[in-house]
Amino acid sequence: MATIPENPLILIDGSSYLYRAYHAAPNFTNSDGEPTGAVYGVVNMLRSMLRQFSTEHIAVIFDAKGKTFRDEMYPEYKANRPPMPDDLRSQIEPLHAVIKAMGLPLISISGVEADDVIGTLACQASKAGMPVLISTGDKDMAQLVDQNITLINTMTDVVMDPAGVVDKFGIGPELIIDYLALMGDKVDNIPGVPGVGEKTAKALLTGIGGLDALYANLDDIPALGFRGSKTMPKKLLEHKDAAYLSYELATIKLDVELDVTPDQLVKTTPDTDELTKLFGQLQFRRWLAEMLDGSDGRIVADEKSAAPAAAKPVAPVIDRSGYETVLDEAVFSQWLEKLSAAEVVAFDTETDGLDYMTANLIGVSFAVEEGKAAYVPVAHDYLDAPAQLNRDWVLAQLKPLLEDPSKDKVGQNLKFDASILARYGIEMQGIRFDTMLESYVFNSVVGRHDMDSLSLRYLEHKTISFEDIAGKGKKQLTFNQIDLEQAGPYAAEDADITLRLHNVLVEKVNADEKLKSVFEDIEMPLVPVLSRMERTGVLIDSMLLGAQSTEIAARLDELEKQAFEVAGEEFNLSSPKQLQAILFEKMGLPVLKKTPSGTPSTNEEVLQELALDYPLPKLILEYRSLAKLKSTYTDKLPKMVNPATGRVHTSYHQAVTATGRLSSSDPNLQNIPVRNDEGRRIRQAFIAPTGYKVLAVDYSQIELRIMAHLSGDQALLDAFNHGKDIHAATAAEILGIPLESVTSEQRRRAKAINFGLIYGMSAFGLAKQLDMGRNEAQDYMNVYFERYPGVLEYMESTRNQASEQGYVETLFGRRLHLPDIKSRNGMRRKAAERAAINAPMQGTAADIIKRAMVMVDEWVGLQPEGRVRLLMQVHDELVFEVQESEVDNVSAEVRRLMESAAELAVPLIADAGIGDNWDQAH
Repeated sequence: MATIPENPLILIDGSSYLYRAYHAAPNFTNSDGEPTGAVYGVVNMLRSMLRQFSTEHIAVIFDAKGKTFRDEMYPEYKANRPPMPDDLRSQIEPLHAVIKAMGLPLISISGVEADDVIGTLACQASKAGMPVLISTGDKDMAQLVDQNITLINTMTDVVMDPAGVVDKFGIGPELIIDYLALMGDKVDNIPGVPGVGEKTAKALLTGIGGLDALYANLDDIPALGFRGSKTMPKKLLEHKDAAYLSYELATIKLDVELDVTPDQLVKTTPDTDELTKLFGQLQFRRWLAEMLDGSDGRIVADEKSAAPAAAKPVAPVIDRSGYETVLDEAVFSQWLEKLSAAEVVAFDTETDGLDYMTANLIGVSFAVEEGKAAYVPVAHDYLDAPAQLNRDWVLAQLKPLLEDPSKDKVGQNLKFDASILARYGIEMQGIRFDTMLESYVFNSVVGRHDMDSLSLRYLEHKTISFEDIAGKGKKQLTFNQIDLEQAGPYAAEDADITLRLHNVLVEKVNADEKLKSVFEDIEMPLVPVLSRMERTGVLIDSMLLGAQSTEIAARLDELEKQAFEVAGEEFNLSSPKQLQAILFEKMGLPVLKKTPSGTPSTNEEVLQELALDYPLPKLILEYRSLAKLKSTYTDKLPKMVNPATGRVHTSYHQAVTATGRLSSSDPNLQNIPVRNDEGRRIRQAFIAPTGYKVLAVDYSQIELRIMAHLSGDQALLDAFNHGKDIHAATAAEILGIPLESVTSEQRRRAKAINFGLIYGMSAFGLAKQLDMGRNEAQDYMNVYFERYPGVLEYMESTRNQASEQGYVETLFGRRLHLPDIKSRNGMRRKAAERAAINAPMQGTAADIIKRAMVMVDEWVGLQPEGRVRLLMQVHDELVFEVQESEVDNVSAEVRRLMESAAELAVPLIADAGIGDNWDQAH
């Protein structure tokens, strides 16, 4: 039996799988009556392949819609085939979606068949010496087999290499097309030569040769002695045109134009959220359970998963019959009594928008036990006044409960609800639990942490989506326009699902004392802090930004003209396609990297490297940078000023980054450049009101200090504990010279290695950054590790720990999962190892500033009204506006609080800056 090569490129005949699954699988449907059997069958076969064969290079290829070149060549081609059944056609789209979510490349090319795409890729790979395994049940594919290409039929477990083709057909792969041409194919309506079957075709081909040889030696055919050999020359002559037409029809095309090469067909990390959603919709119970099981999202099959039971419809998980819409005061009062008596109240608001500064409250929902939830509409447009409860009255009844710090509340992203309620005079307290944050603390990288994703992941329940009741696109309704028959169950379900998720997730978080502490002592206390920061907002100088926009526009015009001059023609500088044509086709610049589609890349990294030697890439980089600043900040920020407050209000996100760092959006404050003039000018537009100053306090070299603490390296500890300039001290250690002799260039190099090591920089990366040879950079790193052996030991032990347990931890116990740490893909594994080294430092820094924010906010709350306001958090920096007369006192206290946010083996140092704007203070 043929052996299957190691780590082959696996090309899967998706169309063959599809029809095989459709005719073999039971007639499965989901609870909506939609057919799912073919999807189940194909996915089951794919999972089996992934379990059976270890490879990173794989693709699933399908026939595209419409006619192919063979139809034009021979209109009767496949004319006997019935049209695709509707119940099969409807399964193609969900099947493709599942395959893509599994991380498998999917290819479908118009005008050719899947066979042609497979043939082209297989031959390209074979010529490059790459082993290929084609999974198909199509006998035509035998023509592709060579020393590098093997076929497998997973239904029969037959594997065919060149010898296997001879065993099966009695001829080698080189004669398979002639074999098919002589016999024809009734299924595909390929005519062939009448009267020629398998035995006759085999006798002709082994006795004389292929079609050309047969027609050149017709007189030799009778001597072959098979039955009918004497009349065969006449038959061949009569049907010569049909034979050669059949040869063309049976020949797999090997030169299909593709935008991907075999080595680019690499499987990627599965999208667990998308798979969970799709398996939920298709109601494949066992596979859904795998997704919800907390596994790392790898698609692996086991013996059980192949059982048909995996596709049984999911039973309804959530019974919505216990939901009610409250329209009168008596019923509301009954619910208020339930809320007051409950240990934990699940609470949610419904609004007419997502901007917490402008959205109006449309209703509230709550739940106190699973399956029992209520929605109270207060501002639906179409309701007559007597038919809904008065908003002010409802909020007045709820205010004591919502502001009671001893009454525990749980919500999904309660920060938003707290901000909405604040606009109606309610300062929500008792914010004890948040399902978004419970999920995030439990596993930050398992997938998205929105309610719909969490419900599928942990409850196996597909929630009513907003689009289900509001529609999509421009015609989407706002919540106040939605009929109560739909709005009520949707809103009540939000509260019910929140409570159910909390009951599941709180146990998972509480099972580990360290995770529990991260949740209770860091994340939850931060929720009201962020809500207050967001609502406070920051003052900006719109006129200054407008002037900067005008200047940037003039500079962009100038850069465009310079680029046209260098290129010798006009083109769209923002178009990657046109830039590719100019740089690589017209100007002949070296192609450093290709996109997944095989075209030359023009990303920033490529342009930066090209800019070292060529002027046009340098111009493009400056153009891109300025254009982004203009569109993202100088043009946009003035439009984002809230008319009621006169300030810009960002949104902070606690559950986005893997490491625990906060992110922000609308505007994104984290990405304003600080190292160039344009970025600093944008910061100049963040101003203090009259009578106030901007105070910016940031941690000094916090990640290096955390490295010193975690590694315990004596030299690093000594440098920080004695207040030395860490970069100069590193240069002195590496070069073996006195600290006072270190030059600015030597310090710069030491700084590069200090920060480079935190991010897992290689000798190649260091060489590139410092513009030195790779060997010189490696020597530099070797000496560094000799001087700081604790750092090397920390890095090695962290990599090992990450590989063993699949995660690393911050100083406070935040768990940072690394799904790719054991990946067979070397690049992904190396990236995970780099993340393993950096994540504890970046995550610990995130934990420290979050702890500091809680402490500082508590102190700010004790100050006289208006003395100091916490405005922004950006990386390792907190920004305040402070009354001018109080700046020194506030600065000293904030620094003290920030420096006491953690106890490290080295001092935490917070530096303060003061100014009329953020740039001056920074």
